[in-house]
Amino acid sequence: MNGIELLLERVSTPILEEPAPSDQQLDVMFKAALRAPDHGRIRPWRFLKVSGQAREGLGELMAQAVLEDQPDLSEDALARFRGMPLRAPMLVLAICPVKQHPKVPEIEQKMSLAAAVHSLLLAAHAQGVGAMWRTGELCYHPRLAKGLGLADNEQLMGFIYLGKPAGAKKKVPVLDVNDFVSEWVTSA
Repeated sequence: MNGIELLLERVSTPILEEPAPSDQQLDVMFKAALRAPDHGRIRPWRFLKVSGQAREGLGELMAQAVLEDQPDLSEDALARFRGMPLRAPMLVLAICPVKQHPKVPEIEQKMSLAAAVHSLLLAAHAQGVGAMWRTGELCYHPRLAKGLGLADNEQLMGFIYLGKPAGAKKKVPVLDVNDFVSEWVTSA
């Protein structure tokens, strides 16, 4: 697969099964992530791998965070939250350790992390690993951050689910570039 094919054919893979990516595949994914644009070379990225039984622990932490806001949540709803990390054999949690910097505002650091995640997703796709980047309100919950051991300056920015793609490849509509690109013309 050449680079242009990779960019044009990558899709999110919502249904994932065993096996999880190998250590070699993960190494390539993380190396690709660390090539993201990084104003000031402050490296505003950190990743946590979650696999095996640790996924159940993450699910319990998710359920406890939701219960904090909705104490009367049904057992069925709680089971759904507990099962979220079990939708893939491995998750990578994308964390932005925001640093105070005179020339690099927080938004640029978060954009750098987003670019790193996109590179990770592309490297996964290039190796035949299915991937899905998920967020949602729970992603930003203080209880979840505390349970994951995040520092005060760190923000969880997403869950990247990884595994072998299962089911039919997702059909993605081809968008017309002209609907999104225009040319600015000066009025002077």
